[in-house]
Amino acid sequence: MTADSSGGPGTEGTLPETPDDLAKILERSGYLADTGVATAAFLALRMRRPLFCEGEPGTGKTSLAVALAEALDLPLIRLQCHEGIDAGQALYEWDFPRQLLHLRALEAAEGGRLDAATAEQSLYTERFLLARPLLRALTSAPCVLLIDEIDRADDEFEAFLLQLLDENAVTIPEYGQVRAEIPPLVVLTSNRTREVHDALKRRCLYHWVEHPDLDREIAILRRRVPGLGDRLSRQIAEAVQRLRTLELLKPPGVAEAIDWAQALTALGRDELDAASAAVTLGAVLKYSEDLDRVRAALDSLLG
Repeated sequence: MTADSSGGPGTEGTLPETPDDLAKILERSGYLADTGVATAAFLALRMRRPLFCEGEPGTGKTSLAVALAEALDLPLIRLQCHEGIDAGQALYEWDFPRQLLHLRALEAAEGGRLDAATAEQSLYTERFLLARPLLRALTSAPCVLLIDEIDRADDEFEAFLLQLLDENAVTIPEYGQVRAEIPPLVVLTSNRTREVHDALKRRCLYHWVEHPDLDREIAILRRRVPGLGDRLSRQIAEAVQRLRTLELLKPPGVAEAIDWAQALTALGRDELDAASAAVTLGAVLKYSEDLDRVRAALDSLLG
């Protein structure tokens, strides 16, 4: 159960030649990468190393993995991490109901004289193996494997990932080792709700993803919200950048800026004034305390 090593999209011969080339094909997929992001992703491809993207929520870490899969014409396999995630959810499970039916069929065929060793050996085969995201990534390579919000998982799960990041392989006790002959492009993301251990980071290339600068945020808004005018896109980007300087419970990310632009466009607004901002702040702020604070300072926010 190993991945096919034949050529195809994303193999060595079809990689972008430079970070600028990668930035251009990412742009065609709708992702506007700055020089740092494009270089980090390019090196991950060239060096066949996992890419660990850390940063504030809403800076485009997950979107980068999605855009890479689209730009390189590769399948995207996503593992969403959460508290308590384990190997059964991330790697594999055995199909116990089918195994039980198989045992009963064997017993009937053998007239009740079932050899225990032979029966057990027949149970742990690919036929009864339910592949979860990590195993699918190893057997579907080349692909992009997104391990999203690794900071939500616990220490034990981090340790579990080390073999996969080291060797592009996992070991299933009853079955053996499964290895990808073409390594998946692994992108791990973290919102830094806790520190991820050095052992995991050492196995990855690291990039801290910043919020976009003003010009790039305007370009992102224009790209993602059809019909958005120059004036309104600049006003939204400037307001969002000011919001990020406040001590808010949840500063807005790019996704919230896009939501705000879509909300204003849906209302037919072509200018961001205090009245339109007041009724649409729920698109960009997600806590009542933040809403109250910003509504009290809308005039200064909109400059």
